[in-house]
Amino acid sequence: MKELVVLRHAKSNRAYFVEDIHRPLSMEGIERIKKFSHQKSDFFKETDVIISSPANRALHTAIIMMNELNIDFDQLVVDQDLYTFSSTKVIDYVYALNEQWNKVVLVGHNPAFMETINHFSDARINHLRTAGLAKITFDSDQWSDVYKGGILMGQKNNNI
Repeated sequence: MKELVVLRHAKSNRAYFVEDIHRPLSMEGIERIKKFSHQKSDFFKETDVIISSPANRALHTAIIMMNELNIDFDQLVVDQDLYTFSSTKVIDYVYALNEQWNKVVLVGHNPAFMETINHFSDARINHLRTAGLAKITFDSDQWSDVYKGGILMGQKNNNI
């Protein structure tokens, strides 16, 4: 069995005139991911690896969540390939995950993450809000074979 947790970065601060990749989290985003980490701590239990986009807002979301839940930072991988807004790239990324990992958390961006959730489940969400997340459980033992899995959303509606 494989489990995939898809976590969109927390709310960023657009007040700074920096390149997209360097945009920081807002105070609201920081507080939300701290709170949400504890509310949804079961989503992150027994995680093999947490892979984050190198964008400031995504990486800081991952670090804050890990710090709040006392997750060892040795489990964090930063991968340039997750700095994408293309679901095709994220879907291909999932199929190519290391087979030794049974539970993977990806931290990154919309619309890629919303569309990835819809691809791997029957959720049909229309928006993944900042710090929104979903856990998809697959019957398959190989990432290369995953298709539709059972989904547990971070919130109950289709506008998470």
